[in-house]
Amino acid sequence: MLVNTRQDDIKGRLFPPAAEPNGSDGRGPLIEILTLARVRASSAAPDLARPFRSDRHCLLTLTSGTMRQAVDFAEHTLGPGQWLWARPGQVQQWGGLDGAEGTVIRFATEFLDPDAAIGVCVDDPHGPVLRVPSSEDHALLRAATTQLQWEHSADRLPLDTRLQVLRHLLAVLVLRVASLPAPQSGPDPSEVYLAFRDAVERDFANSRRLSDYAEALAYSPRTLSRATLAAAGIPAKEFIDRRVVLEAKRMLACSPVPAARIGERLGFSSATNFNKFFAQRTGTTPIAFRSEAASPKLG
Repeated sequence: MLVNTRQDDIKGRLFPPAAEPNGSDGRGPLIEILTLARVRASSAAPDLARPFRSDRHCLLTLTSGTMRQAVDFAEHTLGPGQWLWARPGQVQQWGGLDGAEGTVIRFATEFLDPDAAIGVCVDDPHGPVLRVPSSEDHALLRAATTQLQWEHSADRLPLDTRLQVLRHLLAVLVLRVASLPAPQSGPDPSEVYLAFRDAVERDFANSRRLSDYAEALAYSPRTLSRATLAAAGIPAKEFIDRRVVLEAKRMLACSPVPAARIGERLGFSSATNFNKFFAQRTGTTPIAFRSEAASPKLG
């Protein structure tokens, strides 16, 4: 019975009925594949020019032209054959849609084959955004994308079989994209840094004190700082503060939550302390940042 219920839920979200284009649970399909031409023609196209957060992965590749896309407020220029991967929770902002053609693949983490998801650390918030394939990799990726598109649009297989085919084809594509080199990739980070990075990701809203992380991880603050400086190029305390600022920016840009409440959620004792912290590290106030973020800027 549980299996049948689960299949009904998956079917509704993967192949939603025409009357419910976003699926019965309001979250949308577990996987959707769109051309940029279709995106441009959709009613949602204007919203892509403003910052937004999604609970889906977004894989974007171009066949011609160029476009710009910001992910977590860092702007990237995408050219033909390159791949951009935005993960759930990251803030996206698209620009230059009129000058590009390509493919957008959006999918939920839960739809990806579990072994593939583990193998590529699919929800790694620190994963590279931009990937640049060689000519050989580009041909393989194009073939994998074409086959996935075809199977997604076809309706000749039984539902269970179709689900499995799409899962496996998506896994092939994701594994290939994840194996591509990232621009300016450095040496592999140390275990100390990875442990610290993961701890900050879990607890940045609870503590901004380096000493708390050092105690929890059984390392000295000096050891954490050395490891973070070597891997990220900044001291450990600044790494913590930047993560807090990033979350503040995400919430300010993509939610109507009052700035004072955002500061409270991020562990600040008062709106004044949050405003001071944010202004010192960004050069602007939370309110001014929110106002600026509301205006599309990418061309």
